[in-house]
Amino acid sequence: MTDSPRIHLGSLLRSSTEDAHAEGSLDHLQYEQGRTLHTLRFAEPAPFEVDVNALGSNEMYLQGTFEPVLVMECARCLREVHVPLEISLGTLMRYDPSADAPYLEEAETGEEVLVFGDPNLDLSAYLAETTLLSAPLSVLHDEECRGLCQVCGHDLNDGPCEHMAQVPVEEIDDQLGTPEGSLH
Repeated sequence: MTDSPRIHLGSLLRSSTEDAHAEGSLDHLQYEQGRTLHTLRFAEPAPFEVDVNALGSNEMYLQGTFEPVLVMECARCLREVHVPLEISLGTLMRYDPSADAPYLEEAETGEEVLVFGDPNLDLSAYLAETTLLSAPLSVLHDEECRGLCQVCGHDLNDGPCEHMAQVPVEEIDDQLGTPEGSLH
């Protein structure tokens, strides 16, 4: 298990005849967003495999795979949900010694380019962004999830709570699909 996914590109920068390779597995990924550190958790070690090929001058191409089982929350009851992902990696890269941290920029062709300044490249932010873009926006632990009580937060999948009778629920008119008694 590796702490962070790194690939050393020093020999690739010196000689365009060699390729760089990295593989390992991760139990989480940390990334920064809006100056706040966030963590993506995985239900099991997530294998990754990355190859980088030189394209000429300071440009390269990264390709590989990443297969995390992302831990998310049910959109209704907040229970833990395991979401398996199979992500194919592929991006252009450019070495720029003035870059403090790796970042993505848009090239003239419209493609994203991963710009980096340290030959010992940490792929955490790239893998985190790719994972977030591949993951569903919301998940349910079960299609029949009943959610949480609007008053006390009790998980209604575990049974009713004392507030169920107090929370008004409008009945739906099956023919019209609008609440009974509404003026719409």
